[in-house]
Formats: sequence, structure tokens, C-alpha cells
Amino acid sequence: MFTFRSKIPVSVATAFHWHEQPGALDRLIPPWEDVQIEHRSNSIEPGSRVVLKMHVAGFPLRWVAEHTELEPNSHFHDRQVSGPFARWEHTHRFLPSEDGQCVLEDQVDYQIPGGGLGDRFGRSKVEKMLLQMFRYRHDTTTHDLIAHARYQERPTMKIAISGASGLVGSQLGPFLTTGGHEVAKISRSAGENTIQWDIKNQEIDSTKLEGLDAVIHLAGESVAARWTDKKKQAIINSRVDGTRLLSESLAKLKNPPKVMVCASAMGFYGDRGDEILSEGSPPGDGFLADVCQAWEEAAQPARDAGIRVVHARIGIVLSPKGGALAQMLTPFKLGVGGQIGSGKQWWSWISLDDVVGALHHLTMNDQIRGPVNLCAPKAVTNHDFTKTLGQVISRPTFLAVPEFAAKLAMGQMADEMLLSSCRMEPKVLEETEYSFRDPHLERCLRKLLGRQ
Repeated sequence: MFTFRSKIPVSVATAFHWHEQPGALDRLIPPWEDVQIEHRSNSIEPGSRVVLKMHVAGFPLRWVAEHTELEPNSHFHDRQVSGPFARWEHTHRFLPSEDGQCVLEDQVDYQIPGGGLGDRFGRSKVEKMLLQMFRYRHDTTTHDLIAHARYQERPTMKIAISGASGLVGSQLGPFLTTGGHEVAKISRSAGENTIQWDIKNQEIDSTKLEGLDAVIHLAGESVAARWTDKKKQAIINSRVDGTRLLSESLAKLKNPPKVMVCASAMGFYGDRGDEILSEGSPPGDGFLADVCQAWEEAAQPARDAGIRVVHARIGIVLSPKGGALAQMLTPFKLGVGGQIGSGKQWWSWISLDDVVGALHHLTMNDQIRGPVNLCAPKAVTNHDFTKTLGQVISRPTFLAVPEFAAKLAMGQMADEMLLSSCRMEPKVLEETEYSFRDPHLERCLRKLLGRQ
């Protein structure tokens, strides 16, 4: 029997309602777990099922869970129908505390396969896994609820997201739904709650843009590859043409949304050495700096139409699910990770959860407009980042990647991303009292990698 409890600074009803939302399941899957949602009923009513695809000891497996009990504002229960355990019975309880807040309790009655032998050799590993998992789940639940509570006096919104299936969008959408917001996707593909667009032909279904309260524009070609001329053109077109199409279309609406939050990047500042960069700092030089300037300028039609436009200059997003950290993990786990070049270049990093939280903050706070740096309060050098990651996963980091090797492998991309120095400060976020979930690098990496 495993039990984990946390006190959450909201009422029982509020905490229970959060768990009823379809996006809660996405938010509760630990990022270090190789788990995908194959099917869900979007309900916790008895009889509803969830099917998860995962790998156990390297082997693919499906975990089928069924909800069997539900008592609103009290508890709900699920059990394993098939999966890795011989038995799994999980009860989620919501207990009122004396001060009117909620004590969240997860209790798991489980049995490891293999009888006494399995219990003898596997129990400690399973207990550690459960502790890390539920610590992460309770932490995420608490911070999501706190973030929504800050803007609880505002009415819920209808929000469209482009790039909804990307690293950031795949967590932003579920987060917004747990706050009661209605989310639509802007995508090339047709589907439920989807606004179709075609950037190449500058076409979008404008009829479905009517009635939106906000648009969060994240779509763009990945920059994490060698930059051929064709790749560079795709990077430019996807960002500049996509932003122009969207902003011009919103500007023509009878009832345009009040806000458009448009992704940008720290590449706006170029390679700036040790200079501390606020939102008022001038742009830098290079391909990415030019792209970011054109990207932000493409939103001018929306500004001219009176829409509040925010440019989120996003730093290095940390998640084992994608981006820089995901690419670094394999060599680091093999003991061949190390600093890149001199290691003196500044990396302005931010956790995926803080990107999600900050985008929500920018959408809801009517006082924010223009550029906003999305990064943790303290940037670190590549050397310190490398050293910290090695400590967290208990691996050596003495094998540095020489500058010439990085350039030989990745060309201009290495120059402007891996070797470039950008020391941003999140001045606007701090001035508007955004509360960072992950301000410290080591704690952030331990949480993301299940090494707390």
C-alpha cells in the first residue's frame, strides 16, 4: 500500500473540478516517463477507460485503467484492467482541512508480478517510482491551481492555439482546459475544434476565428537541424508568413480577439557575450536575429486593429520530451556529454511548465504588451549547465565538444544557437509578479528527470 498526501491552497470543490477536466491526465503524466495516451473517455465517471502506451524494461506495453467509483468532492477510484502490475487499485481522495483548503491523498493498493520473488527484488524500485511520480503529480496540480486562482475573477475564454501539437502547445492546451477555458487548434488538418489554415497559399477559415477571445501563436518550422538554404527559407516562411496571415485575418474580423500572444525567440538578441538583455535591448545580428525581427513585425496588422499583441521571446525550453534537453540526455547518460566550445556562453533557460504558465499570464494580464523575455531569473553558462546536468544524472562531463567539431557537424546553426551567448533577464515577468515554478536549474532538472 502506497499513500501520498499534499495540502493544496484551494477548496475541495476546486481541486476536484480540476481533476474532472480532460486536460488533467496530460498534465499529470511525468515528463521522464515514456508514456502516450492512446485512448481516453474524457471523463472519470464509472465505466470510463484510459489506455496508455508505454515501455517497461524496454518492452512495449499497454496499460488499460477503468474508473470504478465516483463521489463528487470526495473521491474517485480506478483499477488496472491490464498492464504491468499483478494488481493496481488507485483511490484519489479530497479531504477538507480545518482552514477550508484541500488535502489531496493518493492511495495505491498494488501487487508486483512474480509473487514473492518479484516483491523481493522489485518492491524498493516500485516504491521509489511511485514516490517520484506522485510528488511530481501533486506539485503540478498545486501550481496549476494556483496559476488559475490568480485570474479566477476573469471569465473563461475561448482561445485558439497554433502549433498545438508541438512541445509547448501539447501542454498549454491541456493546462488551459483545466482552468475551464475552451481551446481550439489552428492546424493544416481538419478536426474537431480545429481552425484550418494553409500558410503557403495564405488561406485560413476566418469564419471560425470569429468569437475568439485570444490567440496564442506558436507554430513554426523547427530550427534544430543543419541550416541548408531550403531549411532557412522554411524557417522564415513558417514564422513570418504564418504570423502575417493570422494577424491580417484577425484584423479583418467584426469582433477580433482582445489579445494575440505570438511566439518569438531569444535569437532576437544574437550573440551578445556577457551583456544582460532586457526587453528594451536592441536586436542583434545574424540569421535568427533577422528572422525574429521580421517575425515580430509581421504582427503589425493586429496591432493596428487595436489587438493587444505580446511577443514571447522564449529561451531554451527544458523538457525531456523534446528540445535541447531531450537531445542532450542520451550522450550524457552514456557518459560522453560535456560543454560545447569554451562553455562560457550564456544559456537563458526556462522549464516547459514555466513557458506554459508565462503564456497563460501574458494572455490573462491586460497590462502586458510588446516583447517579453521568457526565461528563468538566472541564466547559466553552458559550462555550469553541463556540470549541473551531469550531477543530476550522476554522470561525468569531462568530454567537451570542441568549437570546430560543433561547427563541422551543424554549421551556422551551431554558431547561432549552441555557441552563441544570450544572457536574458525576465524583467517584464518579474515586474508583473509572475510566480516562477522552476527558478533554480538543479531543482528544475531533478523534477523533470524524476531525480528528486
